[in-house]
Amino acid sequence: MSETATESTTVSATTGSATTDIRQQALACREAAQAVALLSTEAKNALLRAMGDALHADADVILAANAEDLRVAESKGTTGAMLDRLKLDPQRLAAIAGALREVAALPDPVGMVTRRETRPNGIDIARVRVPLGVVAMIYEARPNVTADAAALCLKAGNGVILRGGSEAIRSNTAIAGALKRTLREHGIPEAALTLVEDLRRETMVQLLQLNDIVDLAIPRGGEGLIRFVAEHARVPVIKHYKGVCHLYVDAAADLDLALDLLLDGKVSRPGVCNALETLVVHADVADVFLPRAAAMLSTHGVQLRADDRALPRMPGAVPASDEDWDAEFLDLILAVRVVDSLDDAIAHIRRHGSDHTEVIVTRDETAAARFVHALRSAVIMVNASSRFSDGGELGLGAEIGISTTRLHAYGPMGAESLTIERFVVHGTGQTRNLRN
Repeated sequence: MSETATESTTVSATTGSATTDIRQQALACREAAQAVALLSTEAKNALLRAMGDALHADADVILAANAEDLRVAESKGTTGAMLDRLKLDPQRLAAIAGALREVAALPDPVGMVTRRETRPNGIDIARVRVPLGVVAMIYEARPNVTADAAALCLKAGNGVILRGGSEAIRSNTAIAGALKRTLREHGIPEAALTLVEDLRRETMVQLLQLNDIVDLAIPRGGEGLIRFVAEHARVPVIKHYKGVCHLYVDAAADLDLALDLLLDGKVSRPGVCNALETLVVHADVADVFLPRAAAMLSTHGVQLRADDRALPRMPGAVPASDEDWDAEFLDLILAVRVVDSLDDAIAHIRRHGSDHTEVIVTRDETAAARFVHALRSAVIMVNASSRFSDGGELGLGAEIGISTTRLHAYGPMGAESLTIERFVVHGTGQTRNLRN
């Protein structure tokens, strides 16, 4: 968990006041959430579009704040995936603003009737989506989450409490400032988007225990952060601990296609949770595929950790350890295994997977169908890159997180996942026990 020393302070005499402060902030957010829940679809969409414009207008301020966050992080020795997630540039900021507009263009989940029936006694029963209420986002060096979470929560009629990490505090404050200014301009209480500035760990724990105010907590970050949230929360938690994503190259695979998917899944952005971590190859194609894969990956600096059967076919590879099969490397490192059958590949993924995303490359529709039905991961790709396991790429506009917890949401979560169904019943005076 990448919390700083100031965030890791032990509970002290200040805890009482910290508890009062975070409780008051949460109560204000709940009150503001009621106003958001009453907004029309048109009003919410106009708000989100204006928020996108505000990020564009404040681009220089936001990027300057991010540059300072990066400078401080680098001075503390931060490297690799954490630094990549922290970094903003004009293109990434434009994409964040674009995601707000994409969320605005999506159907409004609030008020959606998912099922309707009339019972024999004449009562009409509808299942209708309504907002959750207050969502607490706990995240590390991911300034994009500040905007994504705000957009999705507001679209779904919720209030949101944002508690980012110290690494991105300047970026988060600058982004939240633009978004809160837009709330004011649209006559919506600012507390609907509450950024927690007290980064002490005990304050986060108090937030996670406000089960009379907060309806759901969603942590986004490293496995340590997510486990910390799950262990200390008294509110429901949506979580995924890590993304150990597999690419299985079947005996009936198009090997050129498999190479493309392997390159994209491992190299395009290795520090994200939908990047590939393990390559599983059918023995029938291993002799041809593995040397080609090794040559391609070596040009991109990928370190290969191979089992006994893959090792002789992959020049430059080192022997894989038992721990490598369960590892989320978040780096240019790939574990490689050769198997004798589709069932062996499935067995390996069942044992070592994290229920995040799995990919099969095959021209055999029967093999693809078996792979899909035999695995329970949140996302299964057939002849497509693991990098599409993302809310924006899957049509959600943006994502507030990825759930590998089998609750009301599973996989990438968008606005609809921030609502719940309730029953709305219309009658004409029917009673259950009284006789007329």
